[in-house]
Amino acid sequence: MTAVPGRARRADAERNARLLVAAAREVFDERGPGAPLDEIAKRAGVGNATLYRHYPTRDDLLAAVYADEVEALCDRGTALLAEADAGEALHAWLESFAVQVATGRAPAFAGADGDGARRTEQFARWHAALTRAAERLLARAQQEGAAREDLTVAEVLTLTHAIATSSTDPDRVRRLLAIARHGLTGR
Repeated sequence: MTAVPGRARRADAERNARLLVAAAREVFDERGPGAPLDEIAKRAGVGNATLYRHYPTRDDLLAAVYADEVEALCDRGTALLAEADAGEALHAWLESFAVQVATGRAPAFAGADGDGARRTEQFARWHAALTRAAERLLARAQQEGAAREDLTVAEVLTLTHAIATSSTDPDRVRRLLAIARHGLTGR
């Protein structure tokens, strides 16, 4: 049987991409999102050129590493829209977002208000998806009187992001969010 030209390379490329993402997840968990990319390539058993061919920028690699977490957070937002208490749904989602950021599990979307020029296309899509999830939850909470009408999603995400980056302790982040919640509900 003759190999189809290009097919072996595609399978090899997919394998390399998976190895790079797995190695990057480990290295980022150990050393943070600023870890040397050379270390990731070495741990994956590939050369630097392979790393950069698959992930031209650090943001591309971060986005690939944390894609599942971003998707899960967006899915959680959609599920929470069905909750009876709109204020509780908004707060639960903001807490999930903040804990992800605080614990360093989601550096791909930690910058809620970062410089758009530096974002990759994929990062920008996920940022937009997270913003849409927050917008829907906030709008529902506002319609039901569970959140102040004068709030914007940018304000809510900026406040949540500020709280999230103030500590790596999830309990501390939850406490600070509970304190901030008074400003969100106007009560």
